[in-house]
Amino acid sequence: MENFDFIAVGDTTTDAFIKIKQASVYKDGEGEEKLCVENGAKIPYESVTVVPAVGNSPNAAVAAHRLGLTSALVTNIGDDAYGKEDLETLKKNGVDTRFVKVHEGKPSNYHFVLWFHAERTILIKHTEYLYELPDLGKPKWIYLSSLGENSIDYHHEIAGFLKNNPETKLAFQPGTFQIKLGYETLKDLYTVSELFFCNKEEARLILKTTEDNPAKLAQMMREHGPKIAIITDGPHGAYAANGNATWHIPMYPDPKPPLDRTGAGDAFASTVTSYMALGMSIDEALLRGPINSMSVVQYIGAQEGLLRREGLEEFLKKAPDNYRAEKIV
Repeated sequence: MENFDFIAVGDTTTDAFIKIKQASVYKDGEGEEKLCVENGAKIPYESVTVVPAVGNSPNAAVAAHRLGLTSALVTNIGDDAYGKEDLETLKKNGVDTRFVKVHEGKPSNYHFVLWFHAERTILIKHTEYLYELPDLGKPKWIYLSSLGENSIDYHHEIAGFLKNNPETKLAFQPGTFQIKLGYETLKDLYTVSELFFCNKEEARLILKTTEDNPAKLAQMMREHGPKIAIITDGPHGAYAANGNATWHIPMYPDPKPPLDRTGAGDAFASTVTSYMALGMSIDEALLRGPINSMSVVQYIGAQEGLLRREGLEEFLKKAPDNYRAEKIV
């Protein structure tokens, strides 16, 4: 069996982007933004763009391939037309599909994305598949992200594989359900993670803390097991804590206003992971993550803007003088 550089594990979906204008955004009493449309009304939409074979892990697998790694995806799809399109799209994007399991009589995941300005609100529904870990060989990296709510035992199976194969490194970017589970339930995964990624708000939920400083959150997360914990903070960049230092990297400047922010976090996390798989240090890899995020938000969907290594390095050469990874602790 081929030993891959990068195997992503997680659910796959088709995203239907429904562009709307007749809506508004307001903040509730806790400061959370809410998308508001008129209840009971007929709401016009401008367009629908359907993007197959996406999701945190498929996006990461495509990113890794474009950056020069041998890449595969462990995922589940149905035997419907959407599943067939997912499979063909993955192959077209250079992702090895030998670990994709097609479930007879089951539907593939299909999500509706309410696209309002550059932000999106996603209506999600995960089909309940039987999660089973195939024979992965001995990959250099596993990249684990979003899975359905019936996957707790599957997470422990993955943690067991990593404990038995210490030469394989784990990058963990938890999805909605994994964040909701919290730290204790998935403690065995946190403790075998080489890299961990989430945003500031997600870190506070996982750690059950009111701490608001993203650098401190990265340090706190690292104390819970991951060797390197990386916390993103929107326009304020990202913070990475390892045993020796805490690093800050700013956003790479957008060449024009973002079109759609879907997949920006996936692009950042998978790019940092890919460059570390290529042998770079954390501060070098951090420099490259925001560049792929910048590129992705210039397109509809999470994959079209993902860069190849040559293109990404060109952007890095043109970076402004203040774009650098700084050691803050």
